[in-house]
Amino acid sequence: MFDILMYLFENYIHSESEVMVDNDTLTDELTGAGFHQDEIYKALKWLEKLAALQDTEAYPCLTKISNHSVRVYTAEEMQRLDTECRGFLLFLEQINVLDFTTRELVVDRVMELDTKEFALDDLKWVILMVLFNVPGQESAYSQLEDLIFDEVPEGPLH
Repeated sequence: MFDILMYLFENYIHSESEVMVDNDTLTDELTGAGFHQDEIYKALKWLEKLAALQDTEAYPCLTKISNHSVRVYTAEEMQRLDTECRGFLLFLEQINVLDFTTRELVVDRVMELDTKEFALDDLKWVILMVLFNVPGQESAYSQLEDLIFDEVPEGPLH
């Protein structure tokens, strides 16, 4: 499912292609690209839920949190989000790329992924997807994109 999300993000969102594509056309394209039908439906459902999470009336908890709150992760969340991932989320909050609402959207979307392996690079893509889909987060999206794609490679520079 994560591969499909990455494919969609790179081919439709990140490439600034036409985003408004109906589900049938998208399903046909993804099937043609070699993805399985059940994984396609899971990915589309994941994206629909991301859009639905922006409805503050349906999820009032996302607007009732103090700006100075501390996030305590559940055991299940800590299993999916290792120390490096949680540290990165905290770092993004400290530099104002994420706020408490977008952080919760990210955590929610990560926990809905149907994957056994999850690493920091995967988290970065999920954050980009969330920020891209939340109105008013263009600056944060751009800042994170710069952080991710302008990373200095590890090791000695020659």
